Amino acid sequence: MHLVSPSPSVALVSNFNDLVTTRYQGTVNALCWERDLIGDFKEIVNCLTLQDHVTEVSAEDLSVLNLSLQGDLARQIILQDLQQLTQIGAAPVLNLIQCYARDDELDFIATDVYSYHVDRSPIATDTFLCTYHGAASDILPNAQVQQKILIPSIREQLRALYDGPEAGFEQFLTEYFFDLHYQPLPDAKPINLGRGHLWRLAVDHPTQQVAPCVHRAPLEQDGEYRLLLIC
Repeated sequence: MHLVSPSPSVALVSNFNDLVTTRYQGTVNALCWERDLIGDFKEIVNCLTLQDHVTEVSAEDLSVLNLSLQGDLARQIILQDLQQLTQIGAAPVLNLIQCYARDDELDFIATDVYSYHVDRSPIATDTFLCTYHGAASDILPNAQVQQKILIPSIREQLRALYDGPEAGFEQFLTEYFFDLHYQPLPDAKPINLGRGHLWRLAVDHPTQQVAPCVHRAPLEQDGEYRLLLIC
């Protein structure tokens, strides 16, 4: 029984090697290593200290926690994920999250991580993430979104905001990351990434062969921190 709902944009794998070696093809731009993890991840969250709205937790921070057997099982899973991703050249970060910064400077478009967006890189790379505790991110198939800068009302307001020659307007949209953000279509059906699964999402880069994966951070539950691995 699959833990993740099937979708034309998602391919399921059963181990770490397949996660990092399977190629995106066609409409598939998200790969999921489905896992039903054991251990008490909430205990880890309760033992950590939030120092800012988003606090990076190192492997050393995890190692010194005084945990029960179930808490230690969860810790070993996280440490293994960090190690495996590091070994393939990624730079994973474990974050304890209360909330992210919100972008409310413009009332007609947001560019924070709560807005549906894609990641961009000048080099070939992927986004890996796993939610161990708390609310999980959502993704949307590219056929179910519209780039916000192509929505006439938003584009008109961005043109009014832009103070420069017409030839530089597209560069302005890229420079301030407006072009990375998307609006769900009325019939869009978000796919929740769930807890415990390790995901690999396609990034917009010069050699990418598929559309980048559209995703967003979830709104946090009141009083509940998220424990997220991301790179």
